[in-house]
Amino acid sequence: MFRHTALLLASTFALAGPALAQTRLPDVPPAQYTTDQKKAAEEFEAARKAPLSGPFQTMMYSPEVMSRARAMGDYLRFHSAIGNTLSELVILITARAWSQGYEWSAHQPLALKGGISKDIVDAVADGRRPTAMSDDEAMVYDFTIELQNNKGGVSDTTYGKVEKRFGKKGAVDIAGISGYYTFLALQLNMARQPVPAGAPPIRNFPN
Repeated sequence: MFRHTALLLASTFALAGPALAQTRLPDVPPAQYTTDQKKAAEEFEAARKAPLSGPFQTMMYSPEVMSRARAMGDYLRFHSAIGNTLSELVILITARAWSQGYEWSAHQPLALKGGISKDIVDAVADGRRPTAMSDDEAMVYDFTIELQNNKGGVSDTTYGKVEKRFGKKGAVDIAGISGYYTFLALQLNMARQPVPAGAPPIRNFPN
């Protein structure tokens, strides 16, 4: 079902054609920042120790949204109950579900570096359930796939495994990570944010 859902999403973007090459929301030059944008950028760089990029550049047109999104991401990406490695798996599954190339290009290297195997990453890219996952990876994968395919609906069996392993906090955090990166994917897809040159692209589904 996941592959079918993602194929529908991918076909939607394919129908859009060359228009996707032109971003709708180009980066706002720092010299043109409003007072609110300057404050938001400074807070971002202080928190992340990095310049604005990707969806955060897009959201600078609404700096209040950007700042609140960044604050949520500070926890979900770096401090969640499931740890950073498994959170990267959740992010990749979410990026694949939304055919989000920028999100994939940013997090595919992080997932590999964090310990998610290339076989697992490649399977997610193809819309396949990986065949060789640890127990933790399998339960997080199943939980996230069900979230995405069933609009938040998770079976009792899948939920029970996650709660037993990571607690109720872990279940909330997985849903939070997938929901947060769905939000970012919507921003990026809406803005037609291009994938950086030389970055690993999201792979096409096999025929």
